[in-house]
Amino acid sequence: MKSKNLLNRLYTSIVLIFLLALSFNYSYILIISLILVSLISWIEFKSLISKIFKKNNIKTNFYRLSIDGFSLIYLTLFSVIIFSGISQDNFKMSMLYLFSICICSDVGGLLFGKIFKGKKLTKISPNKTISGSLGSFILSLCLVPLFHLLLIDQFSNLINLILLAILVSFFCQLGDLFISFLKRIAKVKDTGDILPGHGGLLDRIDGMILAIPSGMLIWEFLIVIQ
Repeated sequence: MKSKNLLNRLYTSIVLIFLLALSFNYSYILIISLILVSLISWIEFKSLISKIFKKNNIKTNFYRLSIDGFSLIYLTLFSVIIFSGISQDNFKMSMLYLFSICICSDVGGLLFGKIFKGKKLTKISPNKTISGSLGSFILSLCLVPLFHLLLIDQFSNLINLILLAILVSFFCQLGDLFISFLKRIAKVKDTGDILPGHGGLLDRIDGMILAIPSGMLIWEFLIVIQ
């Protein structure tokens, strides 16, 4: 059963990476993908909030509607930020670096957590370990030498790329923990079942939702101060 689940995760990951590659080269695929990803993620997030605020009264309805509204605005801005970054040639490599950090952070956490196990990171998510968190940072940092060559015109200082990798990985893990926290309160394992082996779409991009916008802000800040 576990091997089947891992195969499902592998196949789904390959499809997602292929879709991401197409999005970087074709604007219409990028637009369609962003609309679908944002909409499905919002529906899954809305479902989580509904499970958390079950009572049907004025107070809980207000909280639920406020959170639903805020999450819809945030996901819309998230899509606009990604589209504006990828659609401009001079920002494509920057976006590729940010997405690569998120992917490596996720893979590093999974691999190191499975191999080394050890002490749990937090009670919020029982599957998260300190070794997994360190693995997220380590694998993200492995990208630095490659992208230092590709981004030499924008980042002449290697330290800035290292700092960016660490901070983006941190926000990626933070976003993952936040959704895990909501799932724990809602008493569900996954946000959905649309992706075989991964659960919901929100389960797959929870870290990116926080890490990509944060990474772009940090990127701009580092460019200004260098």
